[in-house]
Amino acid sequence: MAEDLYLLRDGIVRLLEAYGHEVVATAGTGPDTLDVLLSRRPDIAVVDVRMPPTNTDEGLMAALAARREFPGLPVLILSQHVEQLYARELLADASGGVGYLLKDSVFEADQFLDACERVAAGGTAMDPAVIAKLLAGPARSAQLDRLTERERSVLALMAQGLSNTAIAGRLFLSDSAIGKYTTSMFDKLGIHDDANANRRVRAVLAYLGAVGG
Repeated sequence: MAEDLYLLRDGIVRLLEAYGHEVVATAGTGPDTLDVLLSRRPDIAVVDVRMPPTNTDEGLMAALAARREFPGLPVLILSQHVEQLYARELLADASGGVGYLLKDSVFEADQFLDACERVAAGGTAMDPAVIAKLLAGPARSAQLDRLTERERSVLALMAQGLSNTAIAGRLFLSDSAIGKYTTSMFDKLGIHDDANANRRVRAVLAYLGAVGG
């Protein structure tokens, strides 16, 4: 748990422990965060963006450095700010196990814990506001232009980490309909069955403009 504000850091630690998770280390600065990530390689790291010594982007940079050393190291960014450039870099290795939540958007414990568990399992958990910021950046690939409006809606919800059943509930469609949409999306994006990759994660990364088709 990497957060420079003591009360917030301690509160999140207590929350995680109350739900049966073990917090193996905490950090309050960017350099300490990197040291802990490299030495402990946790099942998931919850990391703030702006941390000492300069309070700019040390936390996110530490997460990036750790994932370059250990690709796929699960990282959930929890911040008040969206750093578009570095957020894209965090997603760009296509290995999954990434999330980005805004502190102001977390309203209950289950929401936060669910995001942690999805990221720890190699999935994604993206705040809708973060997705909107990222999509305001460079144009996406021509492959994404092939998606229908409904397929884009499904993919946007997939980026938040929702299951097909949850997406079906949001869009008032059947599970089978969502299954057909996801299959069509994978085909249009050129994402095929791969024992070494999660197709849902790869589709989300393509949607966010982080990787090619």
